[in-house]
Amino acid sequence: MTSDNTLQIGQGIYTIREMAQILGQPYHRVYRWVNTYWDERLGESYGELYSWRVEGSQAVGFHTLVEFYLLILFGEAGVAPRKVLEAHRELYQLKGTPFPFANREVLKSLRTDGTHIYFELPDGEIMTLDGTRQLNMEFVELFFKKLSFDTEGMASSFWPLGKEKAIVVDPARKFGHPLIAGHNIYPETLLDHFKAGDPIPYIAHVYQLSEQQVADALEFCQAA
Repeated sequence: MTSDNTLQIGQGIYTIREMAQILGQPYHRVYRWVNTYWDERLGESYGELYSWRVEGSQAVGFHTLVEFYLLILFGEAGVAPRKVLEAHRELYQLKGTPFPFANREVLKSLRTDGTHIYFELPDGEIMTLDGTRQLNMEFVELFFKKLSFDTEGMASSFWPLGKEKAIVVDPARKFGHPLIAGHNIYPETLLDHFKAGDPIPYIAHVYQLSEQQVADALEFCQAA
């Protein structure tokens, strides 16, 4: 396992509650994912946990957060968590990274038909990632429009509402807390003003933001 599963500056620090807010998922579901799927089942395979403890709270790094986003996408496509874990294990062996779902090359080559997960090899062959490696050309391509990548092809930032919105999660800034893109302003700060009765034009003027950036911040907070 790489150093992403230890507390380090620039890796991002996300408690289970923060993960649930960023991903828009119930707390109990994310708690189960961390403990049952990533720490217990995958961690047992790899010999290390994906989470650690921060002042009594359980937390993970940025790449684990990204992999959970992919778990959500597969779930929406109808793929069972068991199939996702099987694909993760095979890609770990194939690509040599404990975070294959945060790798650009892997993401570009993943396919699903709503039941199985497929990986397109460089020679064009399609292999199923469920232990059988049977050829099946019927698949639906997933597009991952909420991620940016670094020069090594690993996910470097996550846009919870999509890149057309102003909210970004960057592990190199403010410990990975969601921010207004291009600013060190927390969305919750703008929400507090709005709850206090300040109108959007006033908030935008005070923080030198566009009204759309403020609206995006409020949308993110309300979704979370």
